[in-house]
Amino acid sequence: MRRGLARFLTGIMTLTLVAGLTGCGGSKSANGVEKVRLMVWSPSEDQSKDNGEWLQTMCKSFANQHPEWDITFVYGVADEATAADQVSQDPDASADVFMYANDRITNLIDAKAIARFGGKYKDAIESTNSKELLDSLRVNNDIYGVPFTTNTWYMFYNKSVFSDDDVKNLDTMLKKGTVSFPLVNSWYLPAFYLGNGCTLFGNKNDESKGVDFGGEKAVDATNYVIDLAANPNFKIDADGSALAGLRDGSVSAMFTGSWDANAIKETLGDKMGVTSLPTFTVNGTQKQMLAYAGSKAIGVNSHSEHMEQAVALAVYLGSMESQKAHYEMRNVIPCNTELLKDPKISADALVVAQNNTFNNTSILQPFVAAMTNCWTPVENMGKGIRNKSVTHDNAKEQTEAMNAAMNSNGIN
Repeated sequence: MRRGLARFLTGIMTLTLVAGLTGCGGSKSANGVEKVRLMVWSPSEDQSKDNGEWLQTMCKSFANQHPEWDITFVYGVADEATAADQVSQDPDASADVFMYANDRITNLIDAKAIARFGGKYKDAIESTNSKELLDSLRVNNDIYGVPFTTNTWYMFYNKSVFSDDDVKNLDTMLKKGTVSFPLVNSWYLPAFYLGNGCTLFGNKNDESKGVDFGGEKAVDATNYVIDLAANPNFKIDADGSALAGLRDGSVSAMFTGSWDANAIKETLGDKMGVTSLPTFTVNGTQKQMLAYAGSKAIGVNSHSEHMEQAVALAVYLGSMESQKAHYEMRNVIPCNTELLKDPKISADALVVAQNNTFNNTSILQPFVAAMTNCWTPVENMGKGIRNKSVTHDNAKEQTEAMNAAMNSNGIN
């Protein structure tokens, strides 16, 4: 085999070889069928017996649909971030097919470690996904993965406390119940700045545009969040406190994503409500909170020795059939436009909330290199507001300092 066992990150990845589908290299079996070995990485949940072994099930289905290939699958456990980092660092010792979060796409391209999809495969991807979703995987009009879910956050709430009208506006909610928000998490806090007109790289992955988290619009957002943190009905979510608050009744709404949906459903039962992001009121004007949004996709290692089979497998793992199984086995929210027409899926409030947020109340999280400079300054702003070192008196000064830091690489 071309590869030995991959040099996995210690304690994170494990391998299992699938029996029954044997073969190695690119040799021919006695009946002329090509033998192929494909290494596939996914998060552990996709391979868990408790979740129906989604990955193994779909790979076996793929093999059955391609009798012209005698495939050996080697499965590795790696979440979307770990897989992308490992493939970027050492593609020759990495999987043929892997799952990754789209914010790692620049690293993968720079490392020449990810294949572009073209021809009939590109046509298939473009015909079954929204433009907004495709933009999360498109660089210079090339597509670098098969999307299988959107990736963003939104709001869960207790329907016995808030009505459908209440949850349209955050300030209205705070008059009726307790709302928890991850104020010191820099993936969440920008929602107020973006909602009030601030931009990141033109909000179009244009690094030359820089970050605009300064000026009056940004200062107004800072002042709004200062007042928000001081509201007795507002709680800062950290280390699972919001979920715990839902359990004991001290919290009536929280902001998170599909990864917490099962736990929230267990807590609230039929009282669980879920919706896209509310508006908030700045200087008497309603503004729309805007989340960061991205996607998760199936990628193909450009160093694969079995490119034809690897690309075909990736397209299948992101297909309508596989997304439907992913949803049924693991509650992974589908993004395939044809599948979203399924009456059962289209009636799922979680599916509606996630895709409405992605398409209407979010911006595509920039994946330019300079985005790495943005996380810490925003986190520090959240901490400063939490600790009351950022006040109305110094809000302008602190906001401009945050903006300057977001536009700096820490050297200049």
